[in-house]
Amino acid sequence: MQNDAILRFARVSEITGLGRTSIYTMMQRGEFPRGIKLGERATGWRMSEIQQWIDRCAAQRDKGRK
Repeated sequence: MQNDAILRFARVSEITGLGRTSIYTMMQRGEFPRGIKLGERATGWRMSEIQQWIDRCAAQRDKGRK
């Protein structure tokens, strides 16, 4: 089992540059990692999943460049 930090929304938004509406819309479409329910009004995301999403975005950007 790896040590994987849980990030709250403000940090996820800061890292990705996305706002609340964009993140939740993309989650519904399956285009962004789903959050983990931490409590009644708290959601978090695994840092590793956010990093994988960023890596996929970068790979998509670089696709075709050679």
